[in-house]
This record gives sequence, structure tokens and C-alpha cells, in this order.
Amino acid sequence: MRGPHWLLLFALILGAWGVLYMMSAPAELRSAGRVYGASFWAELCALTPDAAGYLKMALMWALMSAAMMAPTALPAFATYEDLASTGAETRFGALIGGYLSIWLGFSLVAAAAQLVLFSAGLLDPFGTSVSAAVSAGILAMAGAYQFTPLKDACLSKCRMPLTFFMQHWDEGAFRNGLRLGAVCLGCCWALMLLAFVGGVMSLGFMALATLLMALEKLPDIGRWLTRPLGVALLAGAVYVAANGL
Repeated sequence: MRGPHWLLLFALILGAWGVLYMMSAPAELRSAGRVYGASFWAELCALTPDAAGYLKMALMWALMSAAMMAPTALPAFATYEDLASTGAETRFGALIGGYLSIWLGFSLVAAAAQLVLFSAGLLDPFGTSVSAAVSAGILAMAGAYQFTPLKDACLSKCRMPLTFFMQHWDEGAFRNGLRLGAVCLGCCWALMLLAFVGGVMSLGFMALATLLMALEKLPDIGRWLTRPLGVALLAGAVYVAANGL
């Protein structure tokens, strides 16, 4: 990995994490919200169920997507650049642009879902579920998805980026980026939605989820992780539902 384009990519990732750090809610503020309840949020509401609130949510999800998903695709990006040594014409920026465009679209949908759940009183202003049923449902959905053929198909492509690029090389860099983003979305959308359980503005959740998603895409490690993770998520759903957490 060398060249200014890699420096720009790493700067984008680090910048996104830096902004997320500044936007994240400290534990003391979350604790205060639990102690003082609705009156506390009325005076210090992080997000509001209106257009301005939606834009904040969309920005948060876009930053999360860039910070969390770009690192998981670094092996694929490196494989793409390695193809230049064979004489193939590569456009690194166009590939990244296509990839992030898919996740921007996901961010807009996720922000809309957050707005709906927040308006229904199922999320707090920091994007964390306050409903045991919602938390258990999201955990169960994410856990069950780990065992689906679609998850397996998407992971197989993420784990073999060279084969993936060779199959679609003639489509150009931007469309390859779109395809790669769509495949990664197929791998990770359910795990990303666990933010509603772990906290949309929780750096701890973001770091753990990024690590798990990156490891899951590695051929030698990921095949030992996918199904055990699914079992753990399903067990978590049962625990949350049984205890009303």
C-alpha cells in the first residue's frame, strides 16, 4: 500500500472516526438520561423527529459507514491496486467512490428507520433501543441472517476479491465499486443495524462491530466466525427477551 491515494483513504477513515468521537455520547450523559428520564431529554435532546433531526442521523450513519466499512474492504482495495502491476488500467478513486455510494444509500435508509423508531418512542435520542422487543428482534434477525445462503454468497465474494474483480473488470472502476459495495452490504447490513441495540453513538459498539466484520471477511478466520457469531446473537435475543432488557 503506497501512494497518495492510500494516504487520502486512511485520512478519510481516521477523520470519520475522529468526528464520530466528537459526536459520541459520553457514558455520564447516557446515565443522566436514565436517571432524569423524559424531562432530561426535553431539555437536552440529541436528535429531534424532524427534517433537521433526520439530517443529523443521516450524517451520523454516513460517518459510521465510512469509518466502519472502509477498513473491512482494505484487502479488496489492495487487490484492486495490485492488478495495476499486470498492466490493467485502474482508477482507485472511482472504485472507492462507487463503494461508498452504496453505503451512503444504506445510511439514508438507516437514518429513516432510526427516525421512525425514535418517533415511536422505541429509541432514545442517542439511537439506542429502549424496547426489549425491538432489541430482541434485531438480535434475532442479525443472528438468523448469519445462516442464510445470501450471507454465504456475499461473504464468498468478499473473501475472494481477485476472482470478483476479474469477473466484472470490463464494467469499469466505478461500477466495480458499486458491486463491491453491494456485496459488502449483503455481508454486513444486519450487523450494522445492531447499532440500535449497542448504541448508534457508541464508539465501543462501532469498534467491536468493525473488528468482527473485518475478521469475517478474511478467508482463514471468517469461516470459523460467521456461524458461532450467529449462535451468539440468537442466544442474546433469547436472553434479552426473557429478561425484558
